[in-house]
Parts: sequence; C-alpha cells; structure tokens
Amino acid sequence: MHDEFLCHVTAYGICGGRRVGVPLGTYRAPTLPLALWWLRDRATWIAERLDPRPGLPHVPEGALMPVGDDTPDVPGQLRAWCADTGQQERVAEELAGGRLVRVATRDDTTEYELLAESVDALRMARTAARSRAHASV
Repeated sequence: MHDEFLCHVTAYGICGGRRVGVPLGTYRAPTLPLALWWLRDRATWIAERLDPRPGLPHVPEGALMPVGDDTPDVPGQLRAWCADTGQQERVAEELAGGRLVRVATRDDTTEYELLAESVDALRMARTAARSRAHASV
C-alpha cells in the first residue's frame, strides 16, 4: 500500500525563448485523501487567481477583462476536474497503485501542471536502479 505522496504544482511558460517552470507549491501528503485534497485545493487556488469573482474587495475596478471565446478556459477546466468524482476516483486508484499522476491544462501563454506520486514508489524505483547499477559493475 502506498501511503505517502509527494505533490507538486508548477506553471510553465516561455521566457527568452526557453521553457521555464515556476514552482507554485509542493506538499508531502501523509495519506491519499490528503494528497487528493491538496491537489484539488491547489487547482482551485489557481482557478481563483486566473478568474476571480468580480466584486471581490481585493480585485480593483477594471482589473478583470473578458477574453476571446477561443481562449482556453483554464479556470473552468480546473474547477471541472475538482468537481468530477469519477476523475478523483481514477486519480486515487492510480496513486494507490504507485503510478505517477499528472493533470495539466494550458492557455495561450502558460501550462499549469499538478503532479503526484507515491513516495514508496519513488524509493522502490531508486532501489531498483541502484541494484541494476551494482549488478552491472
């Protein structure tokens, strides 16, 4: 059973012609439910910053501008992912099975990536790699 998970959220964009990642948060979750909660929380956090509700006191008048109909709706995609219980169950199954989970969405300028993986699976992969390296020596 995989019972500890490493979670990351990163935004990727182009700067000076190169792809650059900006870490938005990391969490070492002691349980699967906490890993899932943290991923949903971060997805919601990103969505709220990209598409805050008008009229909030911290949003200055005129700060929000409509975007074109053809602009990808990253906040909507992230909110939909959080609300989709089927998706959440699939993510839980993948993580419980020791597999890396990646949820990504992008707009015209930025890709937003949520990653989670089992700490146990990482340890097992490192141990197996070390064993292979020692066996070939």
